[in-house]
Amino acid sequence: MDTFDAITQRRSVKHYDPNHEMTEAEIEKLLSAAILSPTSFNIQNWRFVLVRNPELRKQIRAAAWNQAQITDASLTIVLTGDLRAHAKDPDRYWANAPETIRNILVPMIGQFYDNQEGLQRDEVMRSVGIAGQTIMLAAKAMGYDSCPIIGFDPVKVAEIINLPEDHAIGMIVVVGKAAKPAHGRGGQLPMDEVVLTDRFA
Repeated sequence: MDTFDAITQRRSVKHYDPNHEMTEAEIEKLLSAAILSPTSFNIQNWRFVLVRNPELRKQIRAAAWNQAQITDASLTIVLTGDLRAHAKDPDRYWANAPETIRNILVPMIGQFYDNQEGLQRDEVMRSVGIAGQTIMLAAKAMGYDSCPIIGFDPVKVAEIINLPEDHAIGMIVVVGKAAKPAHGRGGQLPMDEVVLTDRFA
């Protein structure tokens, strides 16, 4: 599928065929695209929790205002991020780069993120957002639908998935076969309201 077609056809679908299962090859293909999503300094701080256990999915659904897509979609992914990824063996993020590049970039990672808790959290949210969009567009290109979800109790979901203390949850994305199409688009703001040239007036 053309990239622009995937963008225009991607919608937040709420109703899924609960009997449809994605193949392991399809799941691997989807996640192989997700891990190509860009991250600052290539720290690859996203962590994708595939919730496949039916009981855990029921628990997450209960923590998400009983949204049916949590259990009915073929795949439920909790997109989380490692807040301390920058400090965990950062050499590995540039292992394949020339030594001269490694020697410049690797020390910069710690200098940029150390003692910057707000920045570390912001970076997780940026990375998760980019990865979430990658997953949804890749899913559309594969013939699947998706929905990003932020309506859930993050503390409860963190407990359910045993989230480490130095991680944060960004969103949940479900992927599957639509049982009903999405509603019509609610309405796009005009281009001249959201696109500015050079600066705000």
